[in-house]
This record gives sequence, structure tokens and C-alpha cells, in this order.
Amino acid sequence: MEYTKLGNTGMDVSRICLGCMGFGDAERWIHKWVLNEENSRPIIKHALELGINFFDTANVYSLGRSEEILGRALKDFAKRDEVVIATKLHGRMHEGPNGAGLSRKAILSEIDHSLQRLGTDYVDLYIIHRWDYDTPIEETMAALHDVVKAGKARYIGASAMWAWQFGKALHVAEQHGWTRFVSMQDHLNLLYREEEREMLPLCRAEGIGVTPYSPLASGRLTRDWSSESTLRSETDQIAKRKYDATADTDRQVVERVAELADQHGVPRVHIALAWLLQKQPVTAPIIGATKISHLDDAVGALSVKLTADEVASLEAPYVPHAIVGHQ
Repeated sequence: MEYTKLGNTGMDVSRICLGCMGFGDAERWIHKWVLNEENSRPIIKHALELGINFFDTANVYSLGRSEEILGRALKDFAKRDEVVIATKLHGRMHEGPNGAGLSRKAILSEIDHSLQRLGTDYVDLYIIHRWDYDTPIEETMAALHDVVKAGKARYIGASAMWAWQFGKALHVAEQHGWTRFVSMQDHLNLLYREEEREMLPLCRAEGIGVTPYSPLASGRLTRDWSSESTLRSETDQIAKRKYDATADTDRQVVERVAELADQHGVPRVHIALAWLLQKQPVTAPIIGATKISHLDDAVGALSVKLTADEVASLEAPYVPHAIVGHQ
């Protein structure tokens, strides 16, 4: 395993992060392909055996069930000081007023609920899952600063927003002497590269670590375009909206990945992740593994180094995509 600092912080994280959205309870979540606790634990254990120390979840994943599963597994299989736990908030956790968003009330309540489910006194990285248009960013940043000062989070991060919003949040924090974001979890892969226009340059300039989600385009970069569908591809309406609108050019990208994988003699996942790993300032792609082999394949990508010509070949067919993942 390779390790690197998360942005400008001194915290070491593995270059592969295990995403835990796939661990939970299908009865409590929109995604019906999630694994229950019995089937999730071996994957978390194997991640640790591979040297992965970075784990990402969210309060909204199976309405807290993912946090519970991850917390119990890490307590059984790891030492708390040796792992980096990230969780997120913003999504609706209960009906009625104050059940979602980034108000001071929501933040101070949800951090305590997440810590209880995770079975820990603190999280290493507390992430706002989306931008809250109904709460002043000053209120959000002040509350997050208080969470850090209370020792309930070591660092704070953000996810899926416009670059101007992220820039505004960084400015507000600096203006008031509050804790700044150290990471950006955005949508980035060979089929969706819109973040290269403004968000990645901003992160490079500000020393922000980038932890891309959906690095394999929900599996589309790992199989033939016409291959048999999976349960996820059949039922994940969010993924369908992300990638199906520009099918012809997306197919060309997938074919380039396949060709280069054949040349290197490696699985396609190695090529797709190797492209991300060389992209600055990417720290660690978030791998939503639901099989042991998914982890082995992801870690294997660390041994693949692409040339400048190979990177150019992979990127050449890309055309602009509509923005998805945030509004």
C-alpha cells in the first residue's frame, strides 16, 4: 500500500479509500444492492489486511446502518488510532423540520448521532455532503469549527458543489479564523471530467486533497459496453442519469481503457484508477467495493504507471457532459 498526506494536512491516508455506501440495509435505503453486515465485515477486514486505513461513509447511507456496520468492524479488526474515518452529513435523516441540511442545529445533532453509531469519540474527517442553499455558509462553517474545537472531528471536508461555493466557504473560514476544509470529495472519472475545469485547479491552488467518488463510473469502465447488466446497473437510477446521455463518446472512452489494459496485461480497473491516481491533486479514489476482488483490483492499480501519451489517448474521446451530482 502507498500512503500520502491528505491535502496540506499532516495526516497519512492510504491511496485507496474504501467507500462504505454499499454496506447497510436494503430495506432502509434506495439502493437494493447493498450488503448486510455479515457480508460487509469480510470486505472491511480485507481492506485493513491490504493496508487500507481510509474509510468513508455517511449518516444517510442506509439511514445510519452503514456507520454502525463500519464502526463495529473497525472496533473488532483495527486500532482506532491507526485508521482514518470519514463520515458526511446533509441528507434527510428524519421527517419534519430540521431533519436535513447544514444548520447549526443539524450539525451539532448529527455529529453526535454519527459518533454514537460509529462507536468512537471522534471522526478524522467530517464532510458536508452537499451545499445547503437554505443555510448561510457562515452558520455552517462556524458550527463545523465548533465541532473541531470540541474534539469531535480532526478535520473537515466538503463534497459535490460548484467551485464558487467551495471558494466562498474557504474564504469565510479564513476571514473569521475558523477551521478550513482540507478535502473535496467530487465526482471524477474518465467518463465524467467536468471537475477539471474549475474545481481541480482551485484545489491545487488551495492545497486541498481530492477524494473522487464513482472512480469507475459505477463499473462502466471495468467491462465491455455491451456486457450483461448487473443488479446495480439495472436499479441504480442515479448512475443511469450520470453516464447514459452521451453513450457514443462514453463507449469510445471505455474502448480506450480496454485497449490499454490489454497492452499492459492488467484488468481494466487498473487503467481507470491509474488515470485518476496520476491526476493532481487526487489523494485517494473512493472504491465502493462489494466483493473482495474489487479491493484486490483497486490496490493492484497502484503498480500501473501511465505515460503522458497513454493519458492523452484515454482523454482524447471525451466531450463535455451535463453537470450531475450537485445543483
